Amino acid sequence: MSLKQDVIHPLPKAGILDISPYVPGKSAAKGAKIYKLSSNESPFGASKQALAAYVSKGSSLALYPDGSATALREAIAARYGLNAAFIVCGAGSDELLQLLAHGYLGPGDEAIYSQYGFLVYPIAIASNGAKAVVAPEVNHTASVDEMLKCVSPRTKMVFLANPNNPTGTYLPFNEVKRLHEGLPKTTLLVLDAAYAEYVRRNDYESGLELVATSDNVVMTRTFSKIYGLAGLRLGWAYCPAHVADVLNRIRGPFNVSDAALAAGVAAIGDQKFVETAVAHNEKWLGLLTKQIEALGLRVTPSVGNFILIHFASKGEKTAARADAYLIDHGIILRRMEAYGLPTCLRMTVGDEEANRAVISALSDFLK
Repeated sequence: MSLKQDVIHPLPKAGILDISPYVPGKSAAKGAKIYKLSSNESPFGASKQALAAYVSKGSSLALYPDGSATALREAIAARYGLNAAFIVCGAGSDELLQLLAHGYLGPGDEAIYSQYGFLVYPIAIASNGAKAVVAPEVNHTASVDEMLKCVSPRTKMVFLANPNNPTGTYLPFNEVKRLHEGLPKTTLLVLDAAYAEYVRRNDYESGLELVATSDNVVMTRTFSKIYGLAGLRLGWAYCPAHVADVLNRIRGPFNVSDAALAAGVAAIGDQKFVETAVAHNEKWLGLLTKQIEALGLRVTPSVGNFILIHFASKGEKTAARADAYLIDHGIILRRMEAYGLPTCLRMTVGDEEANRAVISALSDFLK
């Protein structure tokens, strides 16, 4: 009997069934009070202005949104001093990463990302028939030298999360420029700056300058983190004109909802809210790192709104046992096996109550 006769249902493209699905952080635990610190969500939620803008769209749900996202692109452009024509909006930066892969990758192509890079990258690469090439990291930080070693004539795209999720580490701007200078002009460098607003380092740059002065760099951003709009799925990309043209040709005609567009305009206009969230994160990022290290655990230095905590590789104090203990006490952190970091848990910086609850529970666990 032929293979065609044996098949009893439609088959996906080659390679699709080899993809490991993305698994979000847990959202359930035991206890009357739950502290969900597994998805890098904002402890402040959305600003009042963004919430009001969202609610105002309740009476017009029967109408299609502006397919060009004009008001939001103009608001983003005004905030950062950009050309609105080179901004493309999407349903989260995840959609834009997928669109970039869809527009530029195919069978026979290669795309590079760092060892502990965001798990959406290999999914986007493989789903378009291309080969994912993983560059080793050094001290849980992307290495320009290792990434450049991976470049071949087939390299069409390089993904760099800066800062990186889940490690929280980053590359200074001079290193990002060195990476770009080492790439062929036909290779697209995608700078994923989802956590850029949290970074307080003088040598950091999100990528806006590099996009403005290059023909092969794209920067993606999100409203899911600092702006607290993860539930609405809203992101944007700043691109060279020819890349924006490609994305606008292949994205859905109404890929961002009307409510999300309105909330985004209001959110980016409320910088006082952003400053409050940044100050809180800056305070607790340092405190959590110091207090967790005082318990005898190692923490990877982070510039995002989360920290990567290292546990023993065996025995009674492993990450798996810590996770089980924390869940029993109403605390949800992120397991890291999918990232190749089985001895780690990732913790989002929460509000003061949640942060203190984690320190207390970890202290009790380690005793």
